[in-house]
Amino acid sequence: MIQSETLELLEWQRLCQHLSTFAATKLGATVARNLPIPETQTESQKLLAQTKEVYQLESHLSPGLSFEGIQDIGDSLERAELQGILSGEELLAIATTLAGTRNLRRVIDNQENLPILTDLVSELRTYPELEQEIHRCIDERAQVTDRASQKMGEIRIDLRRIRSQITQKLQNIIQAKSGAVQEQLITQRSDRFVIPVKAPQKDAIPGIVHDTSTSGATLYIEPHSVVPMGNQLRQTIRKEQTEAEAIRRNLTEQVAAVKLDLERLLAIVTTLDLATAKSRYSFWIGANPPRFINREEQEIITLRQLRHPLLVWQQQHEQGNPVVPVDLLISPNIRVVTITGPNTGGKTVTLKTLGLAALMAKVGLFVPAREPVEMPWFDKVLADIGDEQSLQQSLSTFSGHIRRISRILNALGSQESGGANGRSPVQESGERRKEEEEEGIKLPITNYPLPITNHQSLVLLDEVGAGTDPAEGSALAIALLQYLANHAQLTIATTHFGELKALKYEDERFENASVEFDESTLSPTYRLLWGIPGRSNALTIALRLGLKPEVVAEAKTQVGEASDEVNQVIAGLEAQRRRQETKAAEAQELLRQAEKLYKEVSQKATALEEREKDLRASQEVAVQQAITQAKGEIAQVIRRLQKGTPTAQDAQQATSALNQIGQKYEPAPPPKPKPRFMPKIGDRVRIPKLGQTAEVITPPNPDGELSVRFGIMKMTVQLSDVESLDGQKPEPIVKAKPAPAVVTPQPAAVPAIRTSKNTVDLRGKRVADGEYILDKAISEADGPLWIIHGHGTGKLKQGVHSFLKQHSRVSHYEPAEQADGGSGVTIAHIKC
Repeated sequence: MIQSETLELLEWQRLCQHLSTFAATKLGATVARNLPIPETQTESQKLLAQTKEVYQLESHLSPGLSFEGIQDIGDSLERAELQGILSGEELLAIATTLAGTRNLRRVIDNQENLPILTDLVSELRTYPELEQEIHRCIDERAQVTDRASQKMGEIRIDLRRIRSQITQKLQNIIQAKSGAVQEQLITQRSDRFVIPVKAPQKDAIPGIVHDTSTSGATLYIEPHSVVPMGNQLRQTIRKEQTEAEAIRRNLTEQVAAVKLDLERLLAIVTTLDLATAKSRYSFWIGANPPRFINREEQEIITLRQLRHPLLVWQQQHEQGNPVVPVDLLISPNIRVVTITGPNTGGKTVTLKTLGLAALMAKVGLFVPAREPVEMPWFDKVLADIGDEQSLQQSLSTFSGHIRRISRILNALGSQESGGANGRSPVQESGERRKEEEEEGIKLPITNYPLPITNHQSLVLLDEVGAGTDPAEGSALAIALLQYLANHAQLTIATTHFGELKALKYEDERFENASVEFDESTLSPTYRLLWGIPGRSNALTIALRLGLKPEVVAEAKTQVGEASDEVNQVIAGLEAQRRRQETKAAEAQELLRQAEKLYKEVSQKATALEEREKDLRASQEVAVQQAITQAKGEIAQVIRRLQKGTPTAQDAQQATSALNQIGQKYEPAPPPKPKPRFMPKIGDRVRIPKLGQTAEVITPPNPDGELSVRFGIMKMTVQLSDVESLDGQKPEPIVKAKPAPAVVTPQPAAVPAIRTSKNTVDLRGKRVADGEYILDKAISEADGPLWIIHGHGTGKLKQGVHSFLKQHSRVSHYEPAEQADGGSGVTIAHIKC
């Protein structure tokens, strides 16, 4: 009972109603409105995995999963099993459901990394043969088709023939008796073809009157000559109905034969639709997937920027006020959190938000909080929120709270006769504490240990102990919270009792929180502050609202100095928190600026890299241009030599010009590397492998070994294992190589230049004559020989190449540069 009460108090049904609007099928919406809450964490993990995979699938699949054509066929399956005959509409709905489900399975099977969904749809049987048979027998208007059976086809032919005969007969009568006919048309009354006849002239067309117009001026008559054909038509229609029923019965029997598989199909599709609705709803409210933690492994409950899902809906769907999020970071040793502060500050909303978050995680929904979302799996969520006052049941506010809290304790299995005279542990603990306080004894609450049970429940208590004498209510609240600390996973309680604020300092399982109140505006900020208890603002509010100062001053004296000192301490803590928050905001702003600066620097670095790439590209272009220019200058030198008879002086000048061109376009040599560190006797060096510094006592030998001393120890180390104190690496030892043989320098080679003496023109010659001229020129040549053979038919060129290939003085040959004739000229290189 308390579980259903809790769901009602948390407005769980409203959330389920919102979720149902994201369902694609009628059955999915129905299940969403009555969402079952899992009993085990394993089941919750499975539901969460389904939601995550659908979320992942729809994030890169447009437009997402489609449930088009899928309908609720459950009633049709039940009727088919009871041997009822399904209508054409029902059979058509089954066929479209099979097709829609097959499309769903195809989409999921075509995706990767969806193990849960793939395993779910692997059990689907969509019976394409049944779908095809239904579409063969039932058309899109849900009528039986002519092709459904041979007999049906013959009956339909007879129907068309009889209707044609009746129509032709009536048309002849209308033409013959046009004066007696009210309108030139044929109509039907009760499956009989009739003619509208003027009432005064009914005897002109004898027959059966089937209907009369409202005014009585028109009679709808079936002529006697048509009656036999009408009877025949009715009999044929009856045959058609009988055959159609037989066809639908046959299809219904086929459906009934696979009822279990179709019910399984319907359940799988509904599961998919529900997971899709959860995914889309979670995306819509900006939620993130939760992770269930184990507090016994010292994991912290982490719910940052947690928002109430119903308020998010109200903000986005109904243009409500912006939702103020709360942060819940609860250490593993905390079992009870007491939230204090003024009314309308958001304490109750915080309770409801946490309760809904726990339920949402259990049913596989994401939680509207910032990642990471980490919270325990609660086996029960139990709440006492609001006023259960009832005049009809003679219940006061206090009585209503106690009744509900008793049901919560019963749900926790806490009705143990732990005290004397059958009193509960809560009663006994509260009474003992009250007795000792009356005697002036102030002992920590932990002096009253209660048996601890392993309940993984979340308990939410609003205004615990309220509605009765403050002293007794406070004592009862303390005992109750102490009991819940032993018997529940986590308890969140709101209160106005100052005594509950001290529990944190007497029992490490307790924590304080408060809702913030802005005294300058006399309004709550709805922010939740941790570690600081709330304080009463009633007197401050009363003074600002115009109550006489002397009345407020008298009230302060009645409150007492101790209470005033407590409020001053709390005010100081709040001021300290505000200063810390200001500094945190400043640090956040510095971090934001640093991130902005980092982004700008990254963008500039990227721009520099792009500029460097552009510079390299432009340099490559410049190099190519320089090479082209150098080639042009070299060609000019060659052409100057070709103009006349070159002499040794001309060749020397050409060589000098080529050297100048080379110096002009040759890239600058790389800078010489800086000298590296070389240890000497007496130097201090670092040995990284040993983590020691040592003194060099012998210099490195040719094998790269040196002796060092640290402390009283001496050892020989490799030069590569040491470095200078400022981190410089040593210069490697290079062993002396044998002196190279002395080579007498040769004079600079004179570049090959084409002249009239080293050029042979064979154009117009036969191959045999050309070989003779060529052999003579080769025997006299002392350098490259330019042979002009032209293109022509190519035979002369082929003969020249064959001759050069077998000549003993020719090392190799190649086509000339394009400026010297290209492939029409061959350069033969002569061996010296």
